[in-house]
Amino acid sequence: MNQNPVEEGQKFPLTIRRMGINGEGIGYFKKAVVFVPGAITGEEVVVEAVKVRDRFTEAKLNKIRKKSPNRVTAPCPVYEACGGCQLQHVAYSAQLELKRDIVIQSIEKHTKIDPTKLKIRPTIGMEDPWRYRNKSQFQTRMVGSGQVETGLFGANSHQLVPIEDCIVQQPVTIKVTNFVRDLLEKYGVPIYDEKAGSGIVRTIVVRTGVKTGETQLVFITNSKKLPKKREMLAEIEAALPEVTSIMQNVNQAKSSLIFGDETFLLAGKESIEEKLMELEFDLSARAFFQLNPFQTERLYQEVEKALVLTGSETLVDAYCGVGTIGQAFAGKVKEVRGMDIIPESIEDAKRNAEKNGIENVYYEVGKAEDVLPKWVKEGFRPDAVIVDPPRSGCDQGLIKSLLQVEAKQLVYVSCNPSTLARDLALLAKKYQIRYMQPVDMFPQTAHVETVTLLQRR
Repeated sequence: MNQNPVEEGQKFPLTIRRMGINGEGIGYFKKAVVFVPGAITGEEVVVEAVKVRDRFTEAKLNKIRKKSPNRVTAPCPVYEACGGCQLQHVAYSAQLELKRDIVIQSIEKHTKIDPTKLKIRPTIGMEDPWRYRNKSQFQTRMVGSGQVETGLFGANSHQLVPIEDCIVQQPVTIKVTNFVRDLLEKYGVPIYDEKAGSGIVRTIVVRTGVKTGETQLVFITNSKKLPKKREMLAEIEAALPEVTSIMQNVNQAKSSLIFGDETFLLAGKESIEEKLMELEFDLSARAFFQLNPFQTERLYQEVEKALVLTGSETLVDAYCGVGTIGQAFAGKVKEVRGMDIIPESIEDAKRNAEKNGIENVYYEVGKAEDVLPKWVKEGFRPDAVIVDPPRSGCDQGLIKSLLQVEAKQLVYVSCNPSTLARDLALLAKKYQIRYMQPVDMFPQTAHVETVTLLQRR
């Protein structure tokens, strides 16, 4: 193995050749690869080696000798400490180009497919790439003599960065979070202490229906107890009429997962309503729903363009969540079937179908890799499949089922280019990749969503 020529603490000049999948700059020093967060393609910089590994070096940016024309000043005051966004220092047009390149890099790294032979389209961006997130999950902590802070953990750390305003969040989510934070402080409610495992309130989760104005607040707690509950609910109801649902979720696990399994109603109704493509959706506390409702409609339009539907097809919506994608297409096919592992999501999906007057849908709780083969055994064969898996990609069992089922059309909606590329390498045995369409669902971050159309060979 090559010995890395770089030593820890060493400072050296570097030209940034490309940006990586996490939005970091990439350069080469004596042929050894160097990753530099905050550096942009084309810049000449001076860096300092922070972590030296056999095959690469992580360095910090010390000085910019030649600045990229795409460099802008990040408008967020805690941008560098927070780590929630990675690209605020990059002009938006260049962010969109980078996201297409991230898809190309993933294909290069995880497959034997030549990306120059693929149709990878330019990224679809937003007119206004700020204030788009409809949901916030802010951690709480106690500082000094009873002061409560809310914010996010810094990049690769468990240090809380206090956040007074987040400019990629819908303003109402911040307003509600800050109001609740002040109430917790006012009433001296015990705040969860991760090290000691003591205290009660861990996280404040707020989600808003952008088209309906309905907002849900969830207290994530370390126990069923929530002291001063009555007083706090009375103040919230008086000051924040937009909060139509207040829930409590109990999570006693020592893990980085936000939600536990038990959720109950404190005030208002169990779920909030949101509208998407003329349809109405009920969202319960744990149900998955896209975080950028503006771009979700663009994303679904791209899925619609990808599918050729005559009205006689059967369609599977794998990882269906609250049924959004499948129900958007129910009027264009004979039958839609969906599955999801979260029972509340399936309840929501059934309720949403009823609400929207959709009768040709069927939902089942379970893993896609278990449910699809079972349906096939029962004699059901889908003509088209939409998969919209979590960041971990499709389960290998589901890939196997998809290769056996051989649906004519397969649309893969991905939120992680690396797992998308890994899955495409396997699906390529039976499917041809017609094109890939990146969509920017999370401006200012290195995340990219991709709609890939696959057709049976």
